[in-house]
Amino acid sequence: MDRLLVLVRHGQSDWNLKNLFTGWRDPDLTEQGVAEASAAGKRLKALDLSFGLAFTSELTRAQNTLKLILGELGQPDLTTIRDLALNERDYGDLSGLNKDDARAKWGEEQVKIWRRSYDVPPPGGESLKDTGARVWPYYIFNILPPVMRGEKVLVAAHGNSLRALIMALEGLTPAEILERELETGVPIVYRLNADTTVAEKKVLKG
Repeated sequence: MDRLLVLVRHGQSDWNLKNLFTGWRDPDLTEQGVAEASAAGKRLKALDLSFGLAFTSELTRAQNTLKLILGELGQPDLTTIRDLALNERDYGDLSGLNKDDARAKWGEEQVKIWRRSYDVPPPGGESLKDTGARVWPYYIFNILPPVMRGEKVLVAAHGNSLRALIMALEGLTPAEILERELETGVPIVYRLNADTTVAEKKVLKG
């Protein structure tokens, strides 16, 4: 049985380009982001992959990344489930702020703690641990079962929601996941063992 799960962080968004904290705000993809998403689809097509089910967040940049990938795969009508459990980490009061302006307001060290600690949330927002608290149950009860039944599943989401998912998938510690960076528009292909552990992992870089 081919238990296959593919994770893709959305292509570059307008606010990525402008160096803004995005979180649950809803900017769309840039031209580069569109190109990254299309390229992701082409890389998956080159592996002759097709999917039985897709998941994405409630945010436009992830939905449009998925749409572009499925277009390249010739599967524009694939059953797709959208859920806010897969939304990006909520940056709270930082949302919409330029990262340099945030450093000027709160100090380099404080902003670094909010961005890179595991369990310290920014004001009004979520830590990576908080993000995991909604991602992990969703993964276990919604995403993992079809994978284990042998369906090929595609997830297009966000840097932090996917990091939380990868933490569970790969059994990483809080320290290990904080070192993990996900590039925009780069598919990660997992094949799972019968016990849900990772049998094989490929990062499809250009």
